[in-house]
Amino acid sequence: MTTATPPARSALIVFLPAGETRLARAGLSVGVMSATQGGYHRAQLLLDITQGARVAASAYPHPSPPALALRPLAGGGGSIAGWGSARRRAGRAPQLLTPGLLAERVPGGAAYAGTDAAAGLDAVAAAGTDGHVASVSLGSTGTLPARIAALLKRSRLVVADLPGGAAGEAMLGRLAAARAPGELLIAVQRRGEGTQGELLWSGAAGLRGAPGRELTSRTTQQRGLLAAVDLAPTILEWLGAPVPAEVRGRKIETGGALHGGALRSLMARLRVVGARRLPALGFLLCAWLILLLAAARWPPARARAIRAGAVGVLWAPVAAMIPAAIAPDAPVEYATIVLACFTLGALSDALLPWPRAMIAPALAVPLAIVADALAHTQLLMRSVLGPNPALGARFYGIGNELKSGLAVLVLAGVAGALYRSRREPRAVAAIVGAGLVLAVIEGSARLGAGVGGVILVCAGTAVAAVMLTPGALTRRRALIAIVSPLAGLIVLALIDLATAHGTGHFSGSVLHARSAGDLRDILVRRYKAAWGELRNHAMPVATALALLASFAAVRRHARLTSPVDGDPAWLAALAGGLAAGVVGALVEDSGPVLLVVAVFALGCVLSYLWAPPPRNPGTLASR
Repeated sequence: MTTATPPARSALIVFLPAGETRLARAGLSVGVMSATQGGYHRAQLLLDITQGARVAASAYPHPSPPALALRPLAGGGGSIAGWGSARRRAGRAPQLLTPGLLAERVPGGAAYAGTDAAAGLDAVAAAGTDGHVASVSLGSTGTLPARIAALLKRSRLVVADLPGGAAGEAMLGRLAAARAPGELLIAVQRRGEGTQGELLWSGAAGLRGAPGRELTSRTTQQRGLLAAVDLAPTILEWLGAPVPAEVRGRKIETGGALHGGALRSLMARLRVVGARRLPALGFLLCAWLILLLAAARWPPARARAIRAGAVGVLWAPVAAMIPAAIAPDAPVEYATIVLACFTLGALSDALLPWPRAMIAPALAVPLAIVADALAHTQLLMRSVLGPNPALGARFYGIGNELKSGLAVLVLAGVAGALYRSRREPRAVAAIVGAGLVLAVIEGSARLGAGVGGVILVCAGTAVAAVMLTPGALTRRRALIAIVSPLAGLIVLALIDLATAHGTGHFSGSVLHARSAGDLRDILVRRYKAAWGELRNHAMPVATALALLASFAAVRRHARLTSPVDGDPAWLAALAGGLAAGVVGALVEDSGPVLLVVAVFALGCVLSYLWAPPPRNPGTLASR
């Protein structure tokens, strides 16, 4: 009998209930891992690891994955009970998902080492596309390290379950110390159902770079943050196996020096920002209402309160970054956002004459987003208006909640700067220039990373530009407005290829699509997600109110712009902002959210316009 020769390279994935400190003590580089997209299910995490891709839980025909279990077979292998249901469920998802793809691409398949078949759910990560595990080793906890070593001699990929507590930490340390030069060790925190498992601790040893670093990947483009779908491409590239096109994750990399306190702060912050979004907005609007009630008896004071509140609400993206830097408790965060918004709103109104106060937030908000992205301070990501990585859908750039609101804000800022405008080329150039800058910010892979943002900004800008162009509306102008989003996508593709080397959001989702079927999957996934958002909580009511308000505004546009005497720039900005919201609802997977946000922002703009100081034409009573 010949002795098995150890493979040149191998990979070991271990699951254990360990935190950042224990992973770091074992000498691993550490990062925060986004486990799933949507609600956490341990089985879904394992399926996502095997397929290297994922979609939101709401995109599946059934949000919860089927029950899976390890079933040992005679001869040393095993199979996963419920695998057929998992494959059928993945097949009906609006994206090409292949559970078991990781082990299927490893020569000889993968192996699993554990102590009890009943607790061997993590063996799912070692299953091939047919649900078969090539080798299974079960036994006592004391023999687990020896059994893992034996499996690594004949299998290039091994998945193992380590015990919890000090025993698991000591075992991880021994595995890291005994790691061969060609072995990649990946550790993933094991958490059960019913826990806050959307974010997990993960560690790695063997990656290029010095040990004891922070982990990251191009999936997240954030230091200290990676995704579960990044494990498959990392392992396959390590083993020298080709990475299938179905795999959407990116290779895990080591970044800067490991700062455990900073990573713990990041995880704690990301777990709370999602739940604070709506309460923060509610406190801000309630504070504005209280201010209006307090000033109700004095018309000049009431007008100042309206203007300060309307402008202040549009300062919210900047105001939300302030508590993001210090991560306070919820009451302090809400109070900080309210005070910052009203202070900035009042200063803008005091320093810039009506109706030009919108210029201040229209300049400051995009600049703050750009500065945060370029400096890698992660303030937008940590804020209540950020992309919310805990949900696993987006880790960087501008979230859908801000895209249409930014379009409204920038167009309003341009209209304020052009006030007392005329329909002339100078005004058109100002609108187009501002729209182009915003489209680059929202679309660039290093800044906003939003394909839909480019489309809606281009559409809104085109509508505003056409309305400001002298002369009557012609077919040529209408055609320009229609094709402008396509031109924006072409520009985005060039920017993406030039600045992100083809690794940006647009390149990854559209330019790298293998066929028309892939593009169809992208569209289906987006519209299915948008339809799901439309049925979510109070969104049906909010959408209906937004549509009614939009219809009424279009019918009475002359009345709405009467405070500025029907100024062409303001009329164009309002129309362009509404167009951006409508188009955003049609092209983004958040669907109606973008329309509701745009209409809300337009309401703030109109509130400001309808509360001019007494020295301006018209009386406050008539307004």
